[in-house]
Amino acid sequence: MMFQQIVDVQREIYLAFAGHIKEFAAGGGWASFLAFLPMGVVFGAVHAMTPGHSKSVLATYLAGSSMKAHRALLVSLALSFTHVTTAVLIALLALPLVSHSFVDAGSSPILEVVSRGLLGIIGLWMLVSALFRHDHLHAEGEGLLVGIAAGLVPCPLTLFVMTFAMIHQAIVTGLLFAITMMMGVALTLSVVAILAVLFRERISHLMRTRPLLLASVSRTTGGIAGAVLVGVAAVEISNWIATA
Repeated sequence: MMFQQIVDVQREIYLAFAGHIKEFAAGGGWASFLAFLPMGVVFGAVHAMTPGHSKSVLATYLAGSSMKAHRALLVSLALSFTHVTTAVLIALLALPLVSHSFVDAGSSPILEVVSRGLLGIIGLWMLVSALFRHDHLHAEGEGLLVGIAAGLVPCPLTLFVMTFAMIHQAIVTGLLFAITMMMGVALTLSVVAILAVLFRERISHLMRTRPLLLASVSRTTGGIAGAVLVGVAAVEISNWIATA
């Protein structure tokens, strides 16, 4: 029921966006479009609640890391920026990379495989660290790399928005709406990041009186997170090879 409501909200905002683009292209001016533009934040936030957008990857990595909230937010922002920007760049420069089949509309299989491959490498590093090192501190660069790698899978709705704007020769309006969508996506993914960190810190707080157990659980959590990332990468790449 909630999922259908999310879909309905997205549809209403997209139809309104399409109407404003057509009006702008017909010489309607900026005033009406700029007044509607903040709805892009709602559009992006609601869209990011639907399946996908690497929310599970983000939560899994942060639950297995030692990052504080402010650094976790940087990871979520890197993911959001890359997720939307990749879609914009594909729409502007590399539309042939996008699948045009009905089932996979808006997807980019090549970038999805690259994304999952990079995440698999990071997951393998986390798994090896958990098995053979007593204290694996997650560097800030590692977290940003996770965000960028996960975000390489382009946002399909941003692709639709940009393509629609380009068809009506209103690229600037499409770019502006994509920026506001990015803010909305970042808002939702930031909430996911904070919840993952709070969950991990709550568990750590409960175990703080048992430092050896806490260290063991921390390594185990990191190992599980790494194994999950490796597993996701293996499945995605295997599926791609099977259908190639």
